[in-house]
Amino acid sequence: MMSVIALFVLPTPADAQQVERSMVEPKGEVIWEVPMAFKKVAITFDDGPHPLYTPQILQILKSYNAKATFFLTGERIERFPDLVKREVKEGHEIGNHSFSHPNFGSLSLRDIEKEISTTEELLLQFQPSTQPKLFRPPGGDLSIPVLGLMKEMDLMPILWSWHQDPRDWAGRSSEAISAHVLDNIHNGDIILLHDSGGNREETVKALKTILSALTERGYQFVTVQELMETDPIFGF
Repeated sequence: MMSVIALFVLPTPADAQQVERSMVEPKGEVIWEVPMAFKKVAITFDDGPHPLYTPQILQILKSYNAKATFFLTGERIERFPDLVKREVKEGHEIGNHSFSHPNFGSLSLRDIEKEISTTEELLLQFQPSTQPKLFRPPGGDLSIPVLGLMKEMDLMPILWSWHQDPRDWAGRSSEAISAHVLDNIHNGDIILLHDSGGNREETVKALKTILSALTERGYQFVTVQELMETDPIFGF
């Protein structure tokens, strides 16, 4: 965990420069995607777990023998621990998505550290010791000070392929969500979806279409860690 002195030295995220992809991606400091020759993609879900939508998503994933990565909020881990246990038991990966999903730009670095560390303590109850600690900032808001904090906390920042945000959080139809993913698919993509934070019925419907179509195209659905292990730059 970062020292108190370091937290005071760094500027607040609201005043800080955002991370530039061209500076950090080649060194594997932040992951957006893992381009590769293999037909593998990582489907990720943010904001959960949710008592209605997460079980439906898990059942669909199971029917296609697909693995996914769930970025969880601490608040919902506390409320639905059995769903977290199920995610891990069924071979999925879990990561940190802060405790309350705040706007990081409005918080001090000390408050951001608390959001992350509180959730990390909760995740330790469920995570296999061999799993790297993954973190996805709310809204993808990643400033230079927050990235420094991630390094101090030994967390790996995971974002998503810019062409793979189908905006399921914006109330789009399942047809629009699935068409966006399928029309833009590339090997090594990290796909952004949500299993909580609002009505996710259309996301659930879209997931069936996405998995069915990509299975026919020969794609495998793996966790973020499995995706990264295939690349010498990003591999653990």
